[in-house]
Formats: sequence, C-alpha cells, structure tokens
Amino acid sequence: MSESLPPHPKPGRRPLAALRRWFDSSVAADDEQDPDRIDWLRVVPFIGLHLTCVGVIWVGVSWFAVAVALGLYALRMFAITGFYHRYFSHKAFKTSRPMQFAFAVIGAMSVQRGPLWWAAHHRHHHRHSDRPEDLHSPVQHGFFRSHMGWFLTRRAFGTDCSSINDLAKYPELRLIDRFDVLMPVALATALFLLGGWLETAAPALQTSGPQLLIWGFFISTVVLFHATVTINSLAHQIGTRRYETRDNSRNNWWLALLTFGEGWHNNHHHYPGSARQGFRWWEIDLTYYGLKAMQWTGLVWDLKPVPAGLKRSGTD
Repeated sequence: MSESLPPHPKPGRRPLAALRRWFDSSVAADDEQDPDRIDWLRVVPFIGLHLTCVGVIWVGVSWFAVAVALGLYALRMFAITGFYHRYFSHKAFKTSRPMQFAFAVIGAMSVQRGPLWWAAHHRHHHRHSDRPEDLHSPVQHGFFRSHMGWFLTRRAFGTDCSSINDLAKYPELRLIDRFDVLMPVALATALFLLGGWLETAAPALQTSGPQLLIWGFFISTVVLFHATVTINSLAHQIGTRRYETRDNSRNNWWLALLTFGEGWHNNHHHYPGSARQGFRWWEIDLTYYGLKAMQWTGLVWDLKPVPAGLKRSGTD
C-alpha cells in the first residue's frame, strides 16, 4: 500500500505562517514547498533592515552616533565570534550559565538568529565543509548563496536539534532561540529612547532618537552582518592555505581584522576546537585577546590551546 500524503495546507494559511515565523521560529514551514527556494515573505524584515539605512540622509550624523555604532559593532561581533562560534559551536572554553545567557542575548541582538540555530548550522558546516551538503559553500553554490542566500531558504530556517543536545538542555537558550527577533527589537527600541532623551538632556552630543536608531542599530547591524558572513563567502575563496584541510578554507588577514580573528579560517578548519584562531604571534585575533582578558577576571576559563604538533604541521 502506498503511503498517504499529508493534507495540503490551505493557501491562505501560508502567508500567515510566514508572518508568524517573523516572531516565533517554532512555527513550521510548509513541507511541500521547495526547501531551497528563498522564502521572500519571511525575509521582508531582512530587506527592510538594509533599506532603512537610507534614513541617514534625513537623520544626519554626529560623533556620538558613530561611536555608538562602532561600539555595538564591536560588542556584538565579539558575542558572535567568541560565544556563538567558539563557545556554543565548538566548546573552546568554559563559562558560567549567567555569562552564557548574557552573551546569547547579545548575540541574538546581532540579527543572526538564536544560539541554538547558529551552532547547529555551524556544526553542520564543519561536518560537510565545501561538499554538496554544505549550505553556504561558495565552492558548491556560488558567492551570493554562500554570502546570504542560503539562510533565506526554507531548508535553512529550521534548527537540527540532534546536533545541539548539549545546548538544548538549557530552557533559557531555547527561549532565546525561539523568540530571537525580540532581542534586536529591544535594542532598537532602547537606542531610539536613549537618543530622544539625550536630545534634550545632553544637546551638545547633537544626537536624537531617529539618528541613534539609524546609526546604532540599522547601519551597525548591516555592516556587522556582512562582515560576519564574509567568512562563509570569501574565506573559502580568497587567501592562503597553511594546512591541507579537506575543504577550501583560507587564511585572510583583512577578513581577520574585520571579524576579530575569524579570518584565520584555514587555521580554524585545521583545528576547530581551539579558542585561538590566529595560531602565529603576528596573526591578530581580537576575539582571543578578549577571551584572555575575561579569563583573567574569572568570567571564562579552560581556553583550549592548539596542540603544538598540529600547529607545527603547516607550511610556514
């Protein structure tokens, strides 16, 4: 007997489900839809994030707004590289549960989804790097798909919980992951209110609610996003290869500067478990320096080093 197919959902429910997924990532996508097509309705906010940056024409610029934008870029980049990547994805060091929660919240403010989703996809990437199963391999799928097209698809929307059992046991992380959009909304709201208050309380700063919102949230977030995903799209294409890994990962010094050390990507794929990705003294790794500072204060501990034998096995 042939297996019966699930009932076909009513057409009117599809847009409603897509809208609900803006706020609640647990809402399931339609199984009968092509999983590799971009879900345009669901990604309207992502498109809007970029378009809103044009608002800088009307809000102007101040040194304070730019400083806030740079500060939030640095803080959230560290949350992504240090915690979403090196901690949640690779367990390269240990920390307390409150610190784990705090940086999960900051990471979610980056508009790069929740920590469980991020870690699950990154672990999948390492298992299948630059093979057909790798959703963001430029070798397999081209630049646009690897840079941002992959995560706009239905296939990439879900979280493979089987690969993150170590993280899914924390209910607070599951909650952040499910309602991740609330974190950037809270940040944007706080910036708007702060700018409005400073406009009257500290007029010498020459800022306002709309200006701090555009610079501190929209511009900072868009630059942060595109800097981060260059590791998917460019760090597997442009740079040098010290180690003969099974993928096409590359070391790229200028990507390392933009992403606080993630550009030493061939190093990372050679030994993913290290808290340090700049293996040589001259390979600047700002994330590692930040983690070392946190270790000195007791906020993190047991930073995993690169085994000496593995470090020496390269070509330089």
